[in-house]
Amino acid sequence: MDAINFLDLTPGMVAVLFLVGFVGGMVSGFIGSGGAFVLTPAMMSLGAPAIVAVASNMAHKFPKALVGSIKRAKYGQVDVKLGLMMGLFAEVGVFVGKGFMTDIRDQFGDSGTDLYVSAVFVVVLAVVGGFVMRDALRSRKEEVPAGEHKTPKLAQWVQSIHIPGTMMRFKSIGNKQVSVLFIAPLGFATGLLAASIAVGGFIGVPAMIYVLGVPAIMATATELVVAFVMGAGGTMLFAWDGFVDIRLAMIILAGSLFGVQIGAIGTTYVKDWVVKMIMGMIMLIVLASRFFKIPVYLSDLNLIATLPSATSELLSTVSFAILGLALLSGALAILAALVKGMAENRREQAEKLEVSESAA
Repeated sequence: MDAINFLDLTPGMVAVLFLVGFVGGMVSGFIGSGGAFVLTPAMMSLGAPAIVAVASNMAHKFPKALVGSIKRAKYGQVDVKLGLMMGLFAEVGVFVGKGFMTDIRDQFGDSGTDLYVSAVFVVVLAVVGGFVMRDALRSRKEEVPAGEHKTPKLAQWVQSIHIPGTMMRFKSIGNKQVSVLFIAPLGFATGLLAASIAVGGFIGVPAMIYVLGVPAIMATATELVVAFVMGAGGTMLFAWDGFVDIRLAMIILAGSLFGVQIGAIGTTYVKDWVVKMIMGMIMLIVLASRFFKIPVYLSDLNLIATLPSATSELLSTVSFAILGLALLSGALAILAALVKGMAENRREQAEKLEVSESAA
C-alpha cells in the first residue's frame, strides 16, 4: 500500500480548519446531514487525499453528532428509535463502502479516490440538491404553517403497507407503523454513501422526509443519531488501516462543537421549507466547486490530455473560491434565518401577551 499523505499543519492551516469546522457544525446542527458535504470538499481543497478526508470526517462526526442530537432532543425533535434502527443497517453499508474506497486507492492511488469522491459528489448533489430545492419552493408557495407537516404521497403509500412481523411504530410519523423492510435499504444506502464519500445525510434526511414521512425538522435531528452510530463504526474501520488523521478530526471537531449549537437553536425558529431551502442552496454551490476539480483529477490519472500547470492551478483556485462561497452563504443564511425567526417569535409572544392582557 502506498504511503498515506497527511496535511502539513501550519498555524494558518489550523485557523482555516477551525473556521471550516465551525461553519460545518452550523450546517450540521441546522440541517442534520453531519455537514460532511461541506467538510469533505474543504479538506480536499486544502490538500488532504479524499480517503483521508472521508476517514477524518467520520472520526470528527460521531462526537459532534452526539452533541447535536442531545441538543435537539431537548426540543423534542429526535426520534431515537428510528435513528438507532437506521443506524444499525447503516453500519452494514459502512463496512461495504470502506472496502470499496480502499480498493480504489489500491488500484489508482490518491488521485483515483479524489476523482471518485468528486464525481459522486457532483451526481448526488445535483439529484438530491435539485430535488430538495424544488420541494422547498413548492412548500413555500403552499405556505404550510410552522409546526404543521404535509406527508408526501410516497410516504403515504409506504405507511399504508402492512407486512406482518416487520412493523414498528415511530413517534416522528405520528406513532404510525412502518415496515422495517423499507427502513433497511435506506439505512444501508446511508452507510454506504457515508463510508465512500463521508456523507450519509444526502440519503438519510431526504429518505426520512420523502419515503417515511418524517417532518424535515425531525428528520434532520434524527439523522444526527444515525451519524453518531455509523460514524463510530466507520472511524474504527478506517483507523485500522491508518487513514484517520486525528489532528484534522480534532481541529474540525473543536470548531464544529461551537457551530452545531447555533445551528440546532436555529431550527426551533424556522419553518420546514427554510431548512430545505438552505440545504438545497449549499448542496448546489458545493456541486460547482467539485465540478471544477474533476478535470484536474482526470489529467492526473492520464484519462484526458495532460493539463498545463497554469490551467490546473486556475481550476483548483476557482474550486476553492466556490467552496468558500458555499461556506459563507451557508453561515449567513443560517444566521439570517435564526435572527429573523427569533424576531418573529418575540413579536408573536408580544401579541399573545397583549391579547391576554386585554382579555383580562
